[in-house]
Amino acid sequence: MLLVLSEEHKEHLTFLSKVDAAVVGEFGRIALEFLRRGISPKVYDGAARKLSVPVETVQHGVEALMYLVSQSSKHMLSEVDFVDSLLTLEFGDEHNQSLLQMYLQHRSEIRAILSLVPPSLPAYHNLEWRLDVQLASRALRRQAVPALTTKLHLTHGPGSGTDVRGRVLRLDLGTLLHLISILEGALRASKSTHARRILRNIK
Repeated sequence: MLLVLSEEHKEHLTFLSKVDAAVVGEFGRIALEFLRRGISPKVYDGAARKLSVPVETVQHGVEALMYLVSQSSKHMLSEVDFVDSLLTLEFGDEHNQSLLQMYLQHRSEIRAILSLVPPSLPAYHNLEWRLDVQLASRALRRQAVPALTTKLHLTHGPGSGTDVRGRVLRLDLGTLLHLISILEGALRASKSTHARRILRNIK
C-alpha cells in the first residue's frame, strides 16, 4: 500500500527538499527524539536559528516528518512502498535514501512506541438531566438550593459504540459551574492548532 499524504503535509514536507540531505537526517533524528520523549520547543528554536528560517517552518517540517514515519511504521510499508509514497514530494534521490534508511532502521522501535499509546477513552453518546431545587427545609423556610442530576451515557471500545454504559452524577451549583469552566477550557484547548497537530501525529 501507499501512504496518502494530505496537501498540508506535502506543503510542510516541501521545505525539506530545499535543504541538504544532512539536514534531512537531522530533522529525522529530531522527529525520532520527539516520538520517544515528547516535543521540546527549544529544539525548534535552535534548528530555526541554524537554518535562518521561521520557527514555524521547522516545527511544521518536523511534525510532518513524524507523521510520515509513524504512519509508515504503523502500516509496515515495504521499502518499495515507502519510496513510492515519497514520489509526490519530489525529493531528490539522496533525500529519499536518507529518509528510507531512517525508516528501515527505526520502524520497529516506532511501532513499539505507538503500541504504548493508551487505548481510546470512553466517548460521549448521550446525556439525560434533571434539575431539582430545594425551596425550604426545617432550618430555613425560604431558600433556593439547585442541584443537577445527570446520567451520562458513554460508549466503550472501538466500533459503532453498541456497548453503552450510564454514569449518574449529582452536582451542586458550585461543582456544576466549576465543571463547566473546566470543560470550556478543554474545548478551547482541543481546537488549538497545537492540539490538532499532536492528535494528528498520534492517530
